[in-house]
Amino acid sequence: MTTKKAVGIALAAALVAGGVAALAQSPGSASFAGTAAANVVDARGNLHVPENYRETYQALGSWAIAATSGAGAKAMHEVYASPGAIGAYRKTGRFPAGTVLVKEVFGATTASMTTGTVSHAETLKGWFVMVKDDKNSYPGNPLWGVGWGWSWFDAGKPLKTTSTDFKSDCQGCHVPAKSTDWIYVNGYPSLRHGG
Repeated sequence: MTTKKAVGIALAAALVAGGVAALAQSPGSASFAGTAAANVVDARGNLHVPENYRETYQALGSWAIAATSGAGAKAMHEVYASPGAIGAYRKTGRFPAGTVLVKEVFGATTASMTTGTVSHAETLKGWFVMVKDDKNSYPGNPLWGVGWGWSWFDAGKPLKTTSTDFKSDCQGCHVPAKSTDWIYVNGYPSLRHGG
């Protein structure tokens, strides 16, 4: 092998190794390596709805949103937590960095049944995804702040958020839960010991 060819091969190998190292050091990779968030957050901090979360995540709890008038619910929220998040919360009282929470938002239908007036989830409206971040991993991204990444996704579009700024699009609904790290933990019996 000629010296020129050997130098060219060595240079190409060094460039590939440098590119791999740079990717490994991107904020998302470094901050969330080994967590569920590693598969939900890209290098720029963009979120997406995790694949197969219903099969791999733990059911955290459900919410019924009362109808404006009449009996029943107008919406149902089903919330899932990434594997291990519930057990970690029970031990420490906090969600660990890299925890992913997925809230499915459904329109609800109400009808009379043998047990009484019953509401159930009907039409998926979209998902709300949050990722716990203790390191301020994306300071220039307006969807990250106060220890979380925040994004809403319309039904049928799990890869493209419609949120543009967590302060105006997401945080307002969570202000009453500020003292519990912006999460309504009182609504999730699974977070309590023996729950």
